[in-house]
Amino acid sequence: MTETHVPAALAEFREAFLELPESDRLELLLEFANELPAVPDHLADHPEMYERVAECQSPVFINIEVDGGVVAMHATAPPEAPTTRGFASILAQGITGLTPDEVLAIPSDYPQTIGLTKVVSPLRIGGMTGMLMRAKNQVQQKR
Repeated sequence: MTETHVPAALAEFREAFLELPESDRLELLLEFANELPAVPDHLADHPEMYERVAECQSPVFINIEVDGGVVAMHATAPPEAPTTRGFASILAQGITGLTPDEVLAIPSDYPQTIGLTKVVSPLRIGGMTGMLMRAKNQVQQKR
């Protein structure tokens, strides 16, 4: 059984949300949506290399690469789904640069701990949980 641990970047993101009043947390999530890293050129024209996150109502696709013991997470989410883009951005930024073991140690309930359960729907939190679970599964397969 893998021990759970929140990596530094994800812990910082959580702190940033929890330091804000609930009424301001959605605004921070929207800032993350604007910071979703662009997919690299070698993946841009290869949608078959992405996995659809079925738990998300919006079309969200993720790809995990493991190279030299370092994980990179890439995600696409439509601009008209800013909440979903924000969650994808948090995970992509928080997972990229970690080792496979560090990714696998991220607690599965991380999305429920960042202070957004009262400002976004449970369905959206479930979508972020789905993204995290699919990322962990891809890491497990590619390590």
